[in-house]
Amino acid sequence: MNLDYGKEYEDFREEVASFLSSNWPPAEGGNREEQGQAFRTAAIEGGYLARNIPKQYGGSEQAPDPIRARIIREEFGRAHAPGDPRGIGTMMLVPTLLEKGTEWQKEKWVPSTIRGDVTWCQGYSEPGSGSDLASLKTRGELVGDEWVINGQKIWTSGAQRADYMFCLCRTEPDQPKHAGISYLLIDMKQPGIDVRPLRMMSGTAEFNEVFLNDVKTPKDWIVGKRGEGWLVSRATLKHERDSIGSAAQTTAIFKGLVGLAKTQMKNGKPAIEDTEVRQRLSKIEGYIRSHEYSGYIQLTRNQSGKAAGPIQSMNKIVSTNIGHEVSKLVMDLLDEDGLLSAQSAAMMGNIPKAAPAWLTQYMWSLGIAVAGGTANIQKNIIAERVLGLPRDYYQQKAKGA
Repeated sequence: MNLDYGKEYEDFREEVASFLSSNWPPAEGGNREEQGQAFRTAAIEGGYLARNIPKQYGGSEQAPDPIRARIIREEFGRAHAPGDPRGIGTMMLVPTLLEKGTEWQKEKWVPSTIRGDVTWCQGYSEPGSGSDLASLKTRGELVGDEWVINGQKIWTSGAQRADYMFCLCRTEPDQPKHAGISYLLIDMKQPGIDVRPLRMMSGTAEFNEVFLNDVKTPKDWIVGKRGEGWLVSRATLKHERDSIGSAAQTTAIFKGLVGLAKTQMKNGKPAIEDTEVRQRLSKIEGYIRSHEYSGYIQLTRNQSGKAAGPIQSMNKIVSTNIGHEVSKLVMDLLDEDGLLSAQSAAMMGNIPKAAPAWLTQYMWSLGIAVAGGTANIQKNIIAERVLGLPRDYYQQKAKGA
């Protein structure tokens, strides 16, 4: 495998590095949020951010080039510069609108979302509809020129701060469950919306349950056709899984793990000198390198205009599994120190500063197996659609096969 990008791309890398050295970091003492916004504006004008978004929607409208995009991510990460605003809106809704939205929807929401002026939350999961998302019961009824929405969503990240929600609602109750769903956009700052935080075992409350009581949204705030929301939602989930399954994420947490192993003591010496710890580190790094080189294969195929193929289906679940292995080793290294909250660690005084953060990472590694499609469902999809294996006997029996 040739990992050399070639002179054209290395020249581009120097160009990106030069832009960053001139524009980031900003001068001390300024408003950090305003500085970040000014930097993003300059980066878009230079063609380094919002590359796949047309200029009429606030982007830089660059020709698709996976290698240039990768170089930008690498150099921005190295400089700790702000890239495209992170968040559900940028990662999931914007590409969905570009693919499925109407012209006026793109003009209204894409520019403001990529600038970070508005934020979004995702109204998918419900108390009785987890892995079987298509069984959702939140109803949307068209009354005159408005949809009237009633129901409940759960595990809604960032709902307490969101300006809007993209929401799956059952609008055709007489149709089969997959065919009766529509994809509606909802203003979160209106009467009838009740957001209740869900306190997690980490002590934080990033997730929420959202109650919608006679909530209204205009008739044309629907993405795709009425009753075809399931097809639109597939596009959204595709982008969510791509963001979760990045090899860059697992590489970053592994780097932190190695740093911890160098400072944490085990049997009177740094843990990284322990044979068992080194073996576990080597095993994890092997998985990470496989994931990384798989990414190079996908990058090469994308650059050649070819589909990534079955490998892409593995990204999310492989990344999740690596996160589990990293977190398990971290907790073994920290031992009982890894069970302390930030408040408790501060009171103890002699606890590694990173211990509470690693505890949060460990808990998150359990939850990420559910986000973006549960691991078990993903395994079934890979087995049946990628490997061509027969459906589970009990699944077939339940469907009368």
